[in-house]
Amino acid sequence: MHPLPVDYAVLDKVSNAKHFNPHSVLGGHLMDGNDAGQVTVRVLRPLAKSVTIVTLDGEYATYHEFNGIFTTVVPAVRNEYGWAVPDYRVRTDYGEGPVVEDDPYRYMPTVGDMDMYLYGEGRHERLWEMLGAHVLRYDDPMGSESGEPGRPVTGTAFAVWAPNAKAVRVVGDFNGWNGIRHGMRELGSSGVWELFVPGVAAGARYKYEILNANNEWKQKADPLERSHEIPPATASIVVDSTHEWGDDAWMARRAQTDPHAGPVSIYEVHAGSWKQGLSYRDMIDELVPYVKKMGFTHVEFLPLEEHPFTGSWGYQVTGYYGVDSRFGDPDDFKALVDAFHRAGIGVIMDWVPAHFPKDDFALGRFDGTPLYEDPDPLRGEHPDWGTYVFNFGRNEVRNFLVANASFWLDEYHMDALRVDAVSSMLYLDYSREAGQWRPNIYGGRENLEAIDFLKEATATAYKNNPGIMMIAEESTAWPGVTAPTDAGGLGFGLKWNMGWMHDTLAYLHETPINRQYHHNEITFSMVYAYSEHYVLPISHDEVVYGKGSLYGKMPGDDWQKYAGVRALFAYQWAHPGKNLTFMGNEVAQWGEWDYESSVDWDALEWPDHRGVQKLVADLNAFYRATPALWSQDFDPAGFQWLTSDDAQHDTLSFMRVGKGGEELVVVVNFSGSAWQDYRVPLPHGGKWVEVFNTDAKEYGGSGISNDDVVAEKGEFHSRGWSTKLTVPALGALFLKPEQ
Repeated sequence: MHPLPVDYAVLDKVSNAKHFNPHSVLGGHLMDGNDAGQVTVRVLRPLAKSVTIVTLDGEYATYHEFNGIFTTVVPAVRNEYGWAVPDYRVRTDYGEGPVVEDDPYRYMPTVGDMDMYLYGEGRHERLWEMLGAHVLRYDDPMGSESGEPGRPVTGTAFAVWAPNAKAVRVVGDFNGWNGIRHGMRELGSSGVWELFVPGVAAGARYKYEILNANNEWKQKADPLERSHEIPPATASIVVDSTHEWGDDAWMARRAQTDPHAGPVSIYEVHAGSWKQGLSYRDMIDELVPYVKKMGFTHVEFLPLEEHPFTGSWGYQVTGYYGVDSRFGDPDDFKALVDAFHRAGIGVIMDWVPAHFPKDDFALGRFDGTPLYEDPDPLRGEHPDWGTYVFNFGRNEVRNFLVANASFWLDEYHMDALRVDAVSSMLYLDYSREAGQWRPNIYGGRENLEAIDFLKEATATAYKNNPGIMMIAEESTAWPGVTAPTDAGGLGFGLKWNMGWMHDTLAYLHETPINRQYHHNEITFSMVYAYSEHYVLPISHDEVVYGKGSLYGKMPGDDWQKYAGVRALFAYQWAHPGKNLTFMGNEVAQWGEWDYESSVDWDALEWPDHRGVQKLVADLNAFYRATPALWSQDFDPAGFQWLTSDDAQHDTLSFMRVGKGGEELVVVVNFSGSAWQDYRVPLPHGGKWVEVFNTDAKEYGGSGISNDDVVAEKGEFHSRGWSTKLTVPALGALFLKPEQ
């Protein structure tokens, strides 16, 4: 019986894994005509001494046909549809005894037509289930991949998008990093290459070896890798998650809750330097209880996607679907998120879709062409960061990023994504001089494709994951960042208030005696407070690169510095908007942040630092229990000035009002002197109670406080009532009506 003929030029390409469809030659192929009921089987076993095809009905010797390709004819089997290729295994002898293996080329594609259609349209919302490496199990008549009855075949399906590649191989520690036996097939015109490799299990290291458009073989990490070797190693790792989530109650509650309308107090963390040397599992025992003790509602991690350079803090991502391997594997990180949720704490992660680094093993020039990056040299590179900019106008690239946002919210139960560097995406001339950028089709500077991408990303994230938040770091006055997409906005839920941050820190940098000349800097934020839905951030960017720690920013002697930090926390938490502070701020550490060192926990040996830490914990508890401070953050009805123009005393007073009518009067003295008999307007009469005071001795203050606060009738600053208070230097007071 003669096998199906194949041209020797094709056999040559297949035997060198350079063919676009090796499955058309290798594996089992039904014969027809007079040979109906027979199957030609070809397998690639370079350097083999002998190869035998083993079926349930018998064993069939092969002959060496060409350059490591062995061929034979075996009987077909009957099923309900007619003749079919039988289940078989390959017994190979390389001269050291026989080895029985399964054949990758007997399997149907693991990527379906609908998957490819949706991806081509840019609408595959669960792309991570299509591309990447997936451990699969098949129940076959002959059993496992080595022919053990009763055990399923276990292997890994690999799929990668490389439309301009001429050939793609899978290489890894399972084939000695030689991809000759594992050439992939291209699925139609989709640009997707696919191969199921029996026997490859979780933990295997792999890459794609691509014969690119320039006829160069390049090894690339998987763009949809779930895990990665610890840098500087560059291989992807097959993952088969076994984590069983224990946060069902949290997730059910999340889906029924609007987090934007509730209290949000965020502790921003760089995982590698909160306490150096901790793994994700270690953080369950140390970081989770700490954040809970401190009373924060959320923890926010600087990016924990795979990145090769530790010094980028995670902001130069190469593996958008891979969790940072420096601290553990994907299930370790899931366990950490799970623990936060069971402790009642939401988890936010920074997400960086604006740009990616040029490392040769990663996304850059992936198939020899500008594939993920914009091909226009005036749009495809970021001048500030030396990175590539995504081609937001290409369906597959946009899909890659939109699905990536959903991936973290779905697979890892993230409660929010904070989107980095949004401004750099919105403007074609961002950080570019004249002649370094090209206007859009309307002659403007707006990046229309990036704007559409952001709208799609936010809309898709909110649609598929009710109860989450999308948060923009956007530093310009772009209108409608937090407006709904159907109203022309970008669709974010929250935006970092960079103006508030810069003005507040600039004001506090002045010595108290000079602050009266900068009073507008501390009040200006209320002019635009309701233009967007804001988060007030004192972030990592403000305590690094010579900017000094929060403590170090404060003028004056040690007492004044600690008092200034305490007053800032109270003012920030009382101001309309959600709140964020970076690790180390809460203990008023002396030095600025250094990613190679831990938070200065030794500072807690000093009572003043412990006082600031206690203040933050108590402030968070008070904040969460006081709807006036958060239930109308984005409604002008939630804020009223009492006195905004007392520059001479460096003092502000205002009222926060909750949806249920709850009232809280806030008085903040940013001067270096305590004010006796300082008159503050009040909204109505009756007794008032001092419910929070940053100058309390337990926080390291001087102990000035106010008892028996009674409103006096008489107009003052357009109010019908007022009272006299003693307001501590560099201190803040909160007052509530007596119940």
